[in-house]
Amino acid sequence: MSILVAEDLQVRMGDVAVRNVPALADLLLQVGQGDDVAFAQLYDATAARVHGLVVRILVDRAMSEEVTQEVFLEIWRTSPRFDPTRGSALSWLFTIAHRKAVDRVRSSEAARHRDTAYVVTQNEPEYDSTAEFVDGSLQAGEVRAAIAQLSPVQREAVELAYFQGMSQAEVAQRLGIPLGTAKSRIRDGLLRLRATLGGES
Repeated sequence: MSILVAEDLQVRMGDVAVRNVPALADLLLQVGQGDDVAFAQLYDATAARVHGLVVRILVDRAMSEEVTQEVFLEIWRTSPRFDPTRGSALSWLFTIAHRKAVDRVRSSEAARHRDTAYVVTQNEPEYDSTAEFVDGSLQAGEVRAAIAQLSPVQREAVELAYFQGMSQAEVAQRLGIPLGTAKSRIRDGLLRLRATLGGES
C-alpha cells in the first residue's frame, strides 16, 4: 500500500472530506504551534478514518488500537514539519498512519522470525506467540509505560479515546461527566504523555 492508496481513500470519502481538507490543514498548523485544543479537534475529525486505515493494514483490532494511539502521538510530535504546500493534511496524516502500521507488521514479522530461529537452534517446541510484541516493539512498551504514569482519570479518558476509538463526546457520556471535563482529561493526558515521551515543543 502506498501514499497513492491513502489519497484514493480520501477521494472515496467524497465531497465532505474534500471540503474538510482546508480546515484540517489549519488545525494541523495550529497543532504544530502547540495548540492542544486544535489537536483535540483534529483527533475528533480524523481518528475514525486513521484507525480504519490502520485496521485495513494490520487486521488485528487490539494491535490496531495501539498503533492508532502511536500515530496520534507521532502527529503531535511532528506536526511542526507539516507543509500545506506539499500536500493535503489528510494525506499527511494517512502517510504517518501507513508508515506506523507497516513498521508494526515488519516488527512483528522480525520477532516471529527471531523466535522461529531460536526454536530451531534449540530444537525445542515453539512457544506461545503472546510475547511477540514485547520483543518486537520497544516503542509500544514506552507508550504503555507512559500511560501508566497518568493519573487514573486521565488514563481512563485517554484509553477510551484511543483504545476504544471514542469521540470526546462519547467519552463524556461513558464516564458520566461534562464534555468540557472529558476534553480536559484527554488533553491533559496527551500533554503529559508528550512530556514523558520527550515530544517536541
